[in-house]
Amino acid sequence: MAMTVHVDVVSAEAAIFSGLAEVVIVPGEAGELGIYPRHAPLLTRIKPGSVRLKLPDQAEETLIYVSGGMLEVQPNVVTVLADTAIRGADLDEARALEAKHSAEEAMKNRTSEIDYAMAQAELSEAIAQLQAISKMRKTSTH
Repeated sequence: MAMTVHVDVVSAEAAIFSGLAEVVIVPGEAGELGIYPRHAPLLTRIKPGSVRLKLPDQAEETLIYVSGGMLEVQPNVVTVLADTAIRGADLDEARALEAKHSAEEAMKNRTSEIDYAMAQAELSEAIAQLQAISKMRKTSTH
């Protein structure tokens, strides 16, 4: 039996995942973080992207999109506190593409610095969702 760590992924709306994982890969601000059981304690911000979970007795990774938030790592518990979290299977490609296009338009037609910053954030989230969808497609075809 492989070593595991307990993982909780929660957002403001709901608890998305709670269970054991062999490894957790999280999009940290400085790059991806690979968290294994008995990892050193850590607290960091996360950026929009995919949290990937390697669950025991499953060949494929479980994917959860997060729009940002915080990561807390303790030796036996990993907690992802996400602003927004969506199971990979629930991501809507058409909606993400529409959000990307509207954010790009808003950046072109900006009226103030605040509008531009909001459009940049929306664009970043839309791109991260599209990347998560792409990762899901690649893993499901193998």
